[in-house]
Amino acid sequence: MEQQSQPASSNAQMIAIVSYLTFIGWIIAFVLYQNDKSEFAIYHIRQSLGILILGIIGWVIFLIPILGWLCAIFLFVMWIMGLIYAAQGESKPVPLLGQFFQDIFKGIQ
Repeated sequence: MEQQSQPASSNAQMIAIVSYLTFIGWIIAFVLYQNDKSEFAIYHIRQSLGILILGIIGWVIFLIPILGWLCAIFLFVMWIMGLIYAAQGESKPVPLLGQFFQDIFKGIQ
């Protein structure tokens, strides 16, 4: 299910983009979000948090030769797509797990 909302403000779009730039970027985006709350920004903050957590869990899987590479490629594709959606001002879920991330992190307001 795609979630479309009003066009994102430039500040919300910047927060969304920064949330995909490493864990430190996610923390910065979350702090900035506290001062300028928008549905668009929190949508991407949740998406990027899910990708970050999968990446941390994936470190163990990356040690398995073929499965590790497939997992790394999948995470990279999700990260790139999330970043592109944020840059385009779209609230689209990343492939396969995006809606799950929204549901599981819905408590992040």
